[in-house]
Amino acid sequence: MSVASGNKVLPTKIGLIQTKRSLRTSRTVYKILEDKREVLLKRLDEMINEAQKSRDDMWDPLSEAYRQLYDSYLRLGPATLESIATSTPPTVDVSVNVRMIVSVSVPTMQITQKNVGLTYGFADTNESLDKATRMMRNVLPGILKAAEIENAIFRLATELEKTQRLLNALEYIIIPGYQDTIKFISATLEEREREEFVRLKQVKRILERKKELMEDVAPQTQ
Repeated sequence: MSVASGNKVLPTKIGLIQTKRSLRTSRTVYKILEDKREVLLKRLDEMINEAQKSRDDMWDPLSEAYRQLYDSYLRLGPATLESIATSTPPTVDVSVNVRMIVSVSVPTMQITQKNVGLTYGFADTNESLDKATRMMRNVLPGILKAAEIENAIFRLATELEKTQRLLNALEYIIIPGYQDTIKFISATLEEREREEFVRLKQVKRILERKKELMEDVAPQTQ
């Protein structure tokens, strides 16, 4: 009795047929997973480039927004800015959907609230704060897009790691296990055939000797 992939297989012709079928299935699955790995690697490479572009697109607007905010901080003071901040909505309405990338669920995000004007009065503010506020709002969709892409990269990388583990299991454990089982069953069946052949030859010799004895005895009894 041999073991392949944790299953005990009897060394019979039926067991041999079943193991060969399992080996063919494993090789087919391996090919499918190889193709999936290639697609995942390609999509990951594309999304890494997208993530880099998204970060680059955000960098200048964010830098300018923070520069304007810092300028207003110096001009207005922290107390005034904190007072103005209390009138700013603390959250942003975002719709979350799901798209599939190589059988992987990836969330997509989009701001759903309408454009909101400035939520504070102009009496105690300055132009730098207005610019910072507008630039921050304009860059929010880009931030969501970058977050979406980086989340997708993480999920695809996780799927790639899982796919590679399955490929390794098939290549180094499951497929070799089936191959060893096929060799074991084939060798066992061949040994049985040889033993049966030898046994039949012995039976044939015994029958021939009996026949010769019968032929020798027959003339003497006449």
